[in-house]
Amino acid sequence: MKRTLSREQVLALAEHIENAELNARDVPKAANDYPEMTLADAYDVQWEIRRRTEARGSKIVGLKMGLTSWTKMAQMGLKTPVYGFLTDHFSVADGGVVDCSKLIHPKIEAQIGFVTKSPIHGPGCHIGQVLAATDFVIPVLGVNDSRYENLKFDLISEVAENASSTHFIIGGQMAGFADLDLRTVGVVMEKNGEVVALGAGAAVLGHPAVSVAMLANLLAERGEHIPAGSFIMTGGITAAVPVMPGDNITVRYQGLGSVSARFISFKEQTGHVAVSGNDYLAAVLPT
Repeated sequence: MKRTLSREQVLALAEHIENAELNARDVPKAANDYPEMTLADAYDVQWEIRRRTEARGSKIVGLKMGLTSWTKMAQMGLKTPVYGFLTDHFSVADGGVVDCSKLIHPKIEAQIGFVTKSPIHGPGCHIGQVLAATDFVIPVLGVNDSRYENLKFDLISEVAENASSTHFIIGGQMAGFADLDLRTVGVVMEKNGEVVALGAGAAVLGHPAVSVAMLANLLAERGEHIPAGSFIMTGGITAAVPVMPGDNITVRYQGLGSVSARFISFKEQTGHVAVSGNDYLAAVLPT
């Protein structure tokens, strides 16, 4: 894979993008300063952000796929989707709260999550290998948040910023492949009681398991694989819907229950942001 960035440039860009996320401050897209940057460079930046995240004490708990629609891929000139990583501090409990004051351009989408029971290796991974290696599937509400100004970015810049990864909410109920056809699973997203998006599992590359196979093949290009026990968000079944403080979201999945979350601005409620962990939960959860 072709690379154009030096190690020093990768480190500097990773720190720049990570600071944008940590400070909830948007920045110009990465390709503005590095117009010759390639997709391989962008993944180098993403993996450096991942290393820095782990060094701060966060645990990598899963991976997410993006651009998992054949139509979107054709529009972008892609043959495969893109991926990013998920950390433990991104996780929000079903029915819990997401603090918009720590986000920049939050949007949500309904997804199906896979949990593996055995490793999955590429290259050449196919849907049969994924189905054999999957323990169960579960509904997920994914929150995306681009760190780029005015939501203006390109594919390479998005990969560098970890594919807009941020919070995720797992809910509903677990199911195996014998219990449902993931291609025809229907999804209804409601915002403040109004239906805002509809979809079916086939929106993800015809079958969400295809997304996992593509992930295994992408990881193989870096000598990586999907370990047993991995959690994988397979991509948006619905369109990405913008959210703001005060919004209440519920997504109902056919045969899989529902998942929900509240969006608030902790800064507006308390007058400051420097609270986390148990103090944060105590402040926002009902007593």
